[in-house]
Amino acid sequence: MKREVIVAAEKIYLGYKKEESVIKNASFQIREKEFVFISGPSGSGKSTLLRSLYGDLELYGGILEILGIDMKNPKENEIDELRRHIGIVFQDYKLIKDWNVEKNVMLPMIINGYSKEICRSQTSKLLNHIKLSHKANNYPLELSGGEQQRVAMARALAHNPIMILADEPTGNLDEHSSEIIWNLLRGANEQLGISVVVVTHRIPELWGVHCRQLHIDKGEIYEVS
Repeated sequence: MKREVIVAAEKIYLGYKKEESVIKNASFQIREKEFVFISGPSGSGKSTLLRSLYGDLELYGGILEILGIDMKNPKENEIDELRRHIGIVFQDYKLIKDWNVEKNVMLPMIINGYSKEICRSQTSKLLNHIKLSHKANNYPLELSGGEQQRVAMARALAHNPIMILADEPTGNLDEHSSEIIWNLLRGANEQLGISVVVVTHRIPELWGVHCRQLHIDKGEIYEVS
């Protein structure tokens, strides 16, 4: 069965100043249930590209459609709708320090209007899955970096997203914690059918899952076979 295209980019230009695009004339597609790595040297535009995929960066040229939404001039309600279907994992976790672990995981469900009962039930399942049920009432700064990233992964999964975007999710972690995060991302893709897009400097060895690699160099994006 042919998989539906959920990201379609045609000759796009992205950057922070219109006259100084970081991504230039780039075209690519991402389909449902795919696992895609985005690689490239530092400063090549990996994070820039990822930001565009959740509507955090203006499109300067070309055509970019994400989950059926035209990102050329999206309305605010369209960006809100887009983010209801996307989970995001950051290198620096971005957990709310004044909220405990349980409430941090609940955040996207609260935003999406889930009932308290569903929030609690889903959070309980996810904390059990990432083996942090015993730290539900702890606060982020009471956790190790690896534990914080596991909480961030649970938060990204909480609202049953169509796609997860992860920006260097293991960049600050030791080898053991990194392996846990990679396994969670792999499980999200293989077991739940979630499309996963990961920016990383280093693709893990012996990955063992079918994936694609998009490489960015000098503003151009091309697929590594």
